[in-house]
Amino acid sequence: MLTVLGFAMIATFLVLIMLKKMSPIAALVLIPALFCVAVGQGAQLGDYVIEGVGKLAPTAAMLMFAIVYFGVMIDVGLFDPIVRGILRFCKADPVRVVVGTALLAAIVSLDGDGSTTFMITVSAMYPLYKRLRMSLVVMTGVAAMANGVMNTLPWGGPTARAATALKLDAADIFVPMIPALGVGLLFVFVLAYVLGRRERKRIGYLTLDEVLVPETDAVLVTAGGGKGGGKGQGGDRKATAAAGEVAGTGADESDGFQGLDPKRATLRPRLYWFNAGLTVALLAAMILELLPIPVLFLLGAALALTVNFPKMTEQKERIAAHADNVLNVAGMVFAAAVFTGVLTGTGMVKHMADWLVGAIPEGMGPHMALVTGVLSVPLTYFMSNDGFYFGVVPVLAEAGAAHGVSSLEIARASLVGQALHMSSPLVPAVYVLVGMAKVEFGDHTRFTVKWAALTSLVVLAAGILFGII
Repeated sequence: MLTVLGFAMIATFLVLIMLKKMSPIAALVLIPALFCVAVGQGAQLGDYVIEGVGKLAPTAAMLMFAIVYFGVMIDVGLFDPIVRGILRFCKADPVRVVVGTALLAAIVSLDGDGSTTFMITVSAMYPLYKRLRMSLVVMTGVAAMANGVMNTLPWGGPTARAATALKLDAADIFVPMIPALGVGLLFVFVLAYVLGRRERKRIGYLTLDEVLVPETDAVLVTAGGGKGGGKGQGGDRKATAAAGEVAGTGADESDGFQGLDPKRATLRPRLYWFNAGLTVALLAAMILELLPIPVLFLLGAALALTVNFPKMTEQKERIAAHADNVLNVAGMVFAAAVFTGVLTGTGMVKHMADWLVGAIPEGMGPHMALVTGVLSVPLTYFMSNDGFYFGVVPVLAEAGAAHGVSSLEIARASLVGQALHMSSPLVPAVYVLVGMAKVEFGDHTRFTVKWAALTSLVVLAAGILFGII
């Protein structure tokens, strides 16, 4: 019964947000509350929610202060050189813009933190997507997939969890997986190229000089010299705007290209190297785990505000400027705590995992690594990484050991689903991504899930082909 209700709760949530019948926050709160009552545990709802909030409170704190910290770094111009470099590479060509998005997300993902990756990637690329009238769900989808593949770094989370759950060395799990993960990342770049070609065909592209002039003076130049015809090709700005509309993106004429404004009042060129050094030190401390990540971002945000904006009024202005992002993300995380609290507290997650493991045919025993890889795709989407790696993977490893499949193979296969996992509604960082990009979560889900699942299967196929899994 709990198994059916667990799957029904998740399906109901996904359907309602993709059909835009409910906002993600409302769905994350109300749907699990109703299902908690339906399983006869309504009296324990408060306990489940408080437990879920307690577990996610450090994550919410980390995201809140990370948004303030990186928001300040963007304000003062730390990432302006990166944006200019991306612009030079992109040359206002949609193909290069999408590939550049994947490249930037992959590079920034080396720090192992998804929220940081999405903040920097969206801040750098969002103005260009808006200015070129490109689909913002392409940006969020490509960034999420690139980060998902890179999330398997030993300090990124999943590998460390797998190593801890199975008492293995993280390096023994990750290093042999590098060729398969490399193929997965290459596939993301190929997919970015294909999606970029589709965007170019739809809207054409501007020259770089035209991108940097005021919005009202820009004239669209098509890749093939075609005419408008409602496809966004040709000089008709109305047709371009219509073609550029994507549900939830909010494209409008008043939103100019502000990402590289060289005269904004918040720039602090004299403090550039201080800010760069502070950011490097912060990321190094995260990787070395010198302090809990929420504490590091709290200290970093306080120091960045104090040094860059010593006046109290300036500090209040900067905090207010990023308050919307902070509130949206923190609210989403605490709402997700209701969902995860009920899912775990009622026992739905355990019953769902046991049912899936029990449904594996006996004849598949010698192929448990393959089974683990396939299961990791849906399970890491519907479950938290903690639930999957500490609750499901050990059971799969035991089943594999009975048929001579090593724990190392199971651990490596368990990393396959991370490309899809980063778009899960249970991952707080994805709300940073869609929130900053002004994309509806349902639109992001509809667009990304199929491509992310395919990326995960490519990693699995490469792992099998190379004899890693």
